[in-house]
Amino acid sequence: MKKLQELLDKAKSVGKKVVAVAAADDDVVLRAIDMAKKEGIVNALLFGDAQKIEVAAEKAGLDIKDFEIVDSKNPADDAVKAVVDGKAHFVMKGNIKTGDLMKAVLKDEYNLKTGRTMSLVSIFETPLYHKLLIVTDAGMTIAPDLEQKVHLIENAVLVAKKAVGVEKPKVAILGAIEVVNPKMEATIHAALLSKMNERGQIKNCVVDGPFALDNAVSKEAAEHKGIVSPVAGDADILIMPDIEAGNIFYKAMVFLAGAKVASAIIGAKCPVALTSRADSDETKLLSLALTCLMSE
Repeated sequence: MKKLQELLDKAKSVGKKVVAVAAADDDVVLRAIDMAKKEGIVNALLFGDAQKIEVAAEKAGLDIKDFEIVDSKNPADDAVKAVVDGKAHFVMKGNIKTGDLMKAVLKDEYNLKTGRTMSLVSIFETPLYHKLLIVTDAGMTIAPDLEQKVHLIENAVLVAKKAVGVEKPKVAILGAIEVVNPKMEATIHAALLSKMNERGQIKNCVVDGPFALDNAVSKEAAEHKGIVSPVAGDADILIMPDIEAGNIFYKAMVFLAGAKVASAIIGAKCPVALTSRADSDETKLLSLALTCLMSE
């Protein structure tokens, strides 16, 4: 897969999914759902205050008569229950805090935990790179420790395989420099993760690092530093050292580099879709397409 448009085409090929929207009284979310429905990839169950949902739809200029509105005082729990009961394939964040929705997803009674840390996995398309680039984590895990970085890799590898079609992705563990420095934890993590991959503790991918960003995405920069690695200059996945680095990278790619992006929260038994008011309509649609594919 070379273009994010292919995500949408692939989502159409697997059939329409049902999304359970938690607190659906959000005009931005309703517009995204409406676009995805018109593309034939989703139908929706809208949970929340029915009157507020109708007002939000009116504000967005949408006719939502084809969607089922479920009047709910606990929309996060009710949306998650819809997935557990087989009425929906995945959950989407509406007018609710991300943390409140995640608490519902991770309740023991719903049995949606996998043992992995949940992370935001993003796929970027930019004319400055020769293929799609998967990046994590720009929005969930604040300061991942070594075990959590293993989970971030596993989540991103799942996206690479199920959505992008890369069977054995190349994973670059990023830091500020490309050598191990005992004073810089990110470089120590990178060396340990590389060795864990080499010994089969992290599977279905090739992991190397530490890399500075330029060495991970530019063969010329890697050669200049004398780095010999199958990952150098050809990474499929970038693992960020922390949420600050991930978030700044994400926004720089979108707002300065003009990259296209699709994102989903991965790590539970069902993915979670979320959109931001700052996201373009295209990003919202592509993110829903990605979430549909990850719900397969």
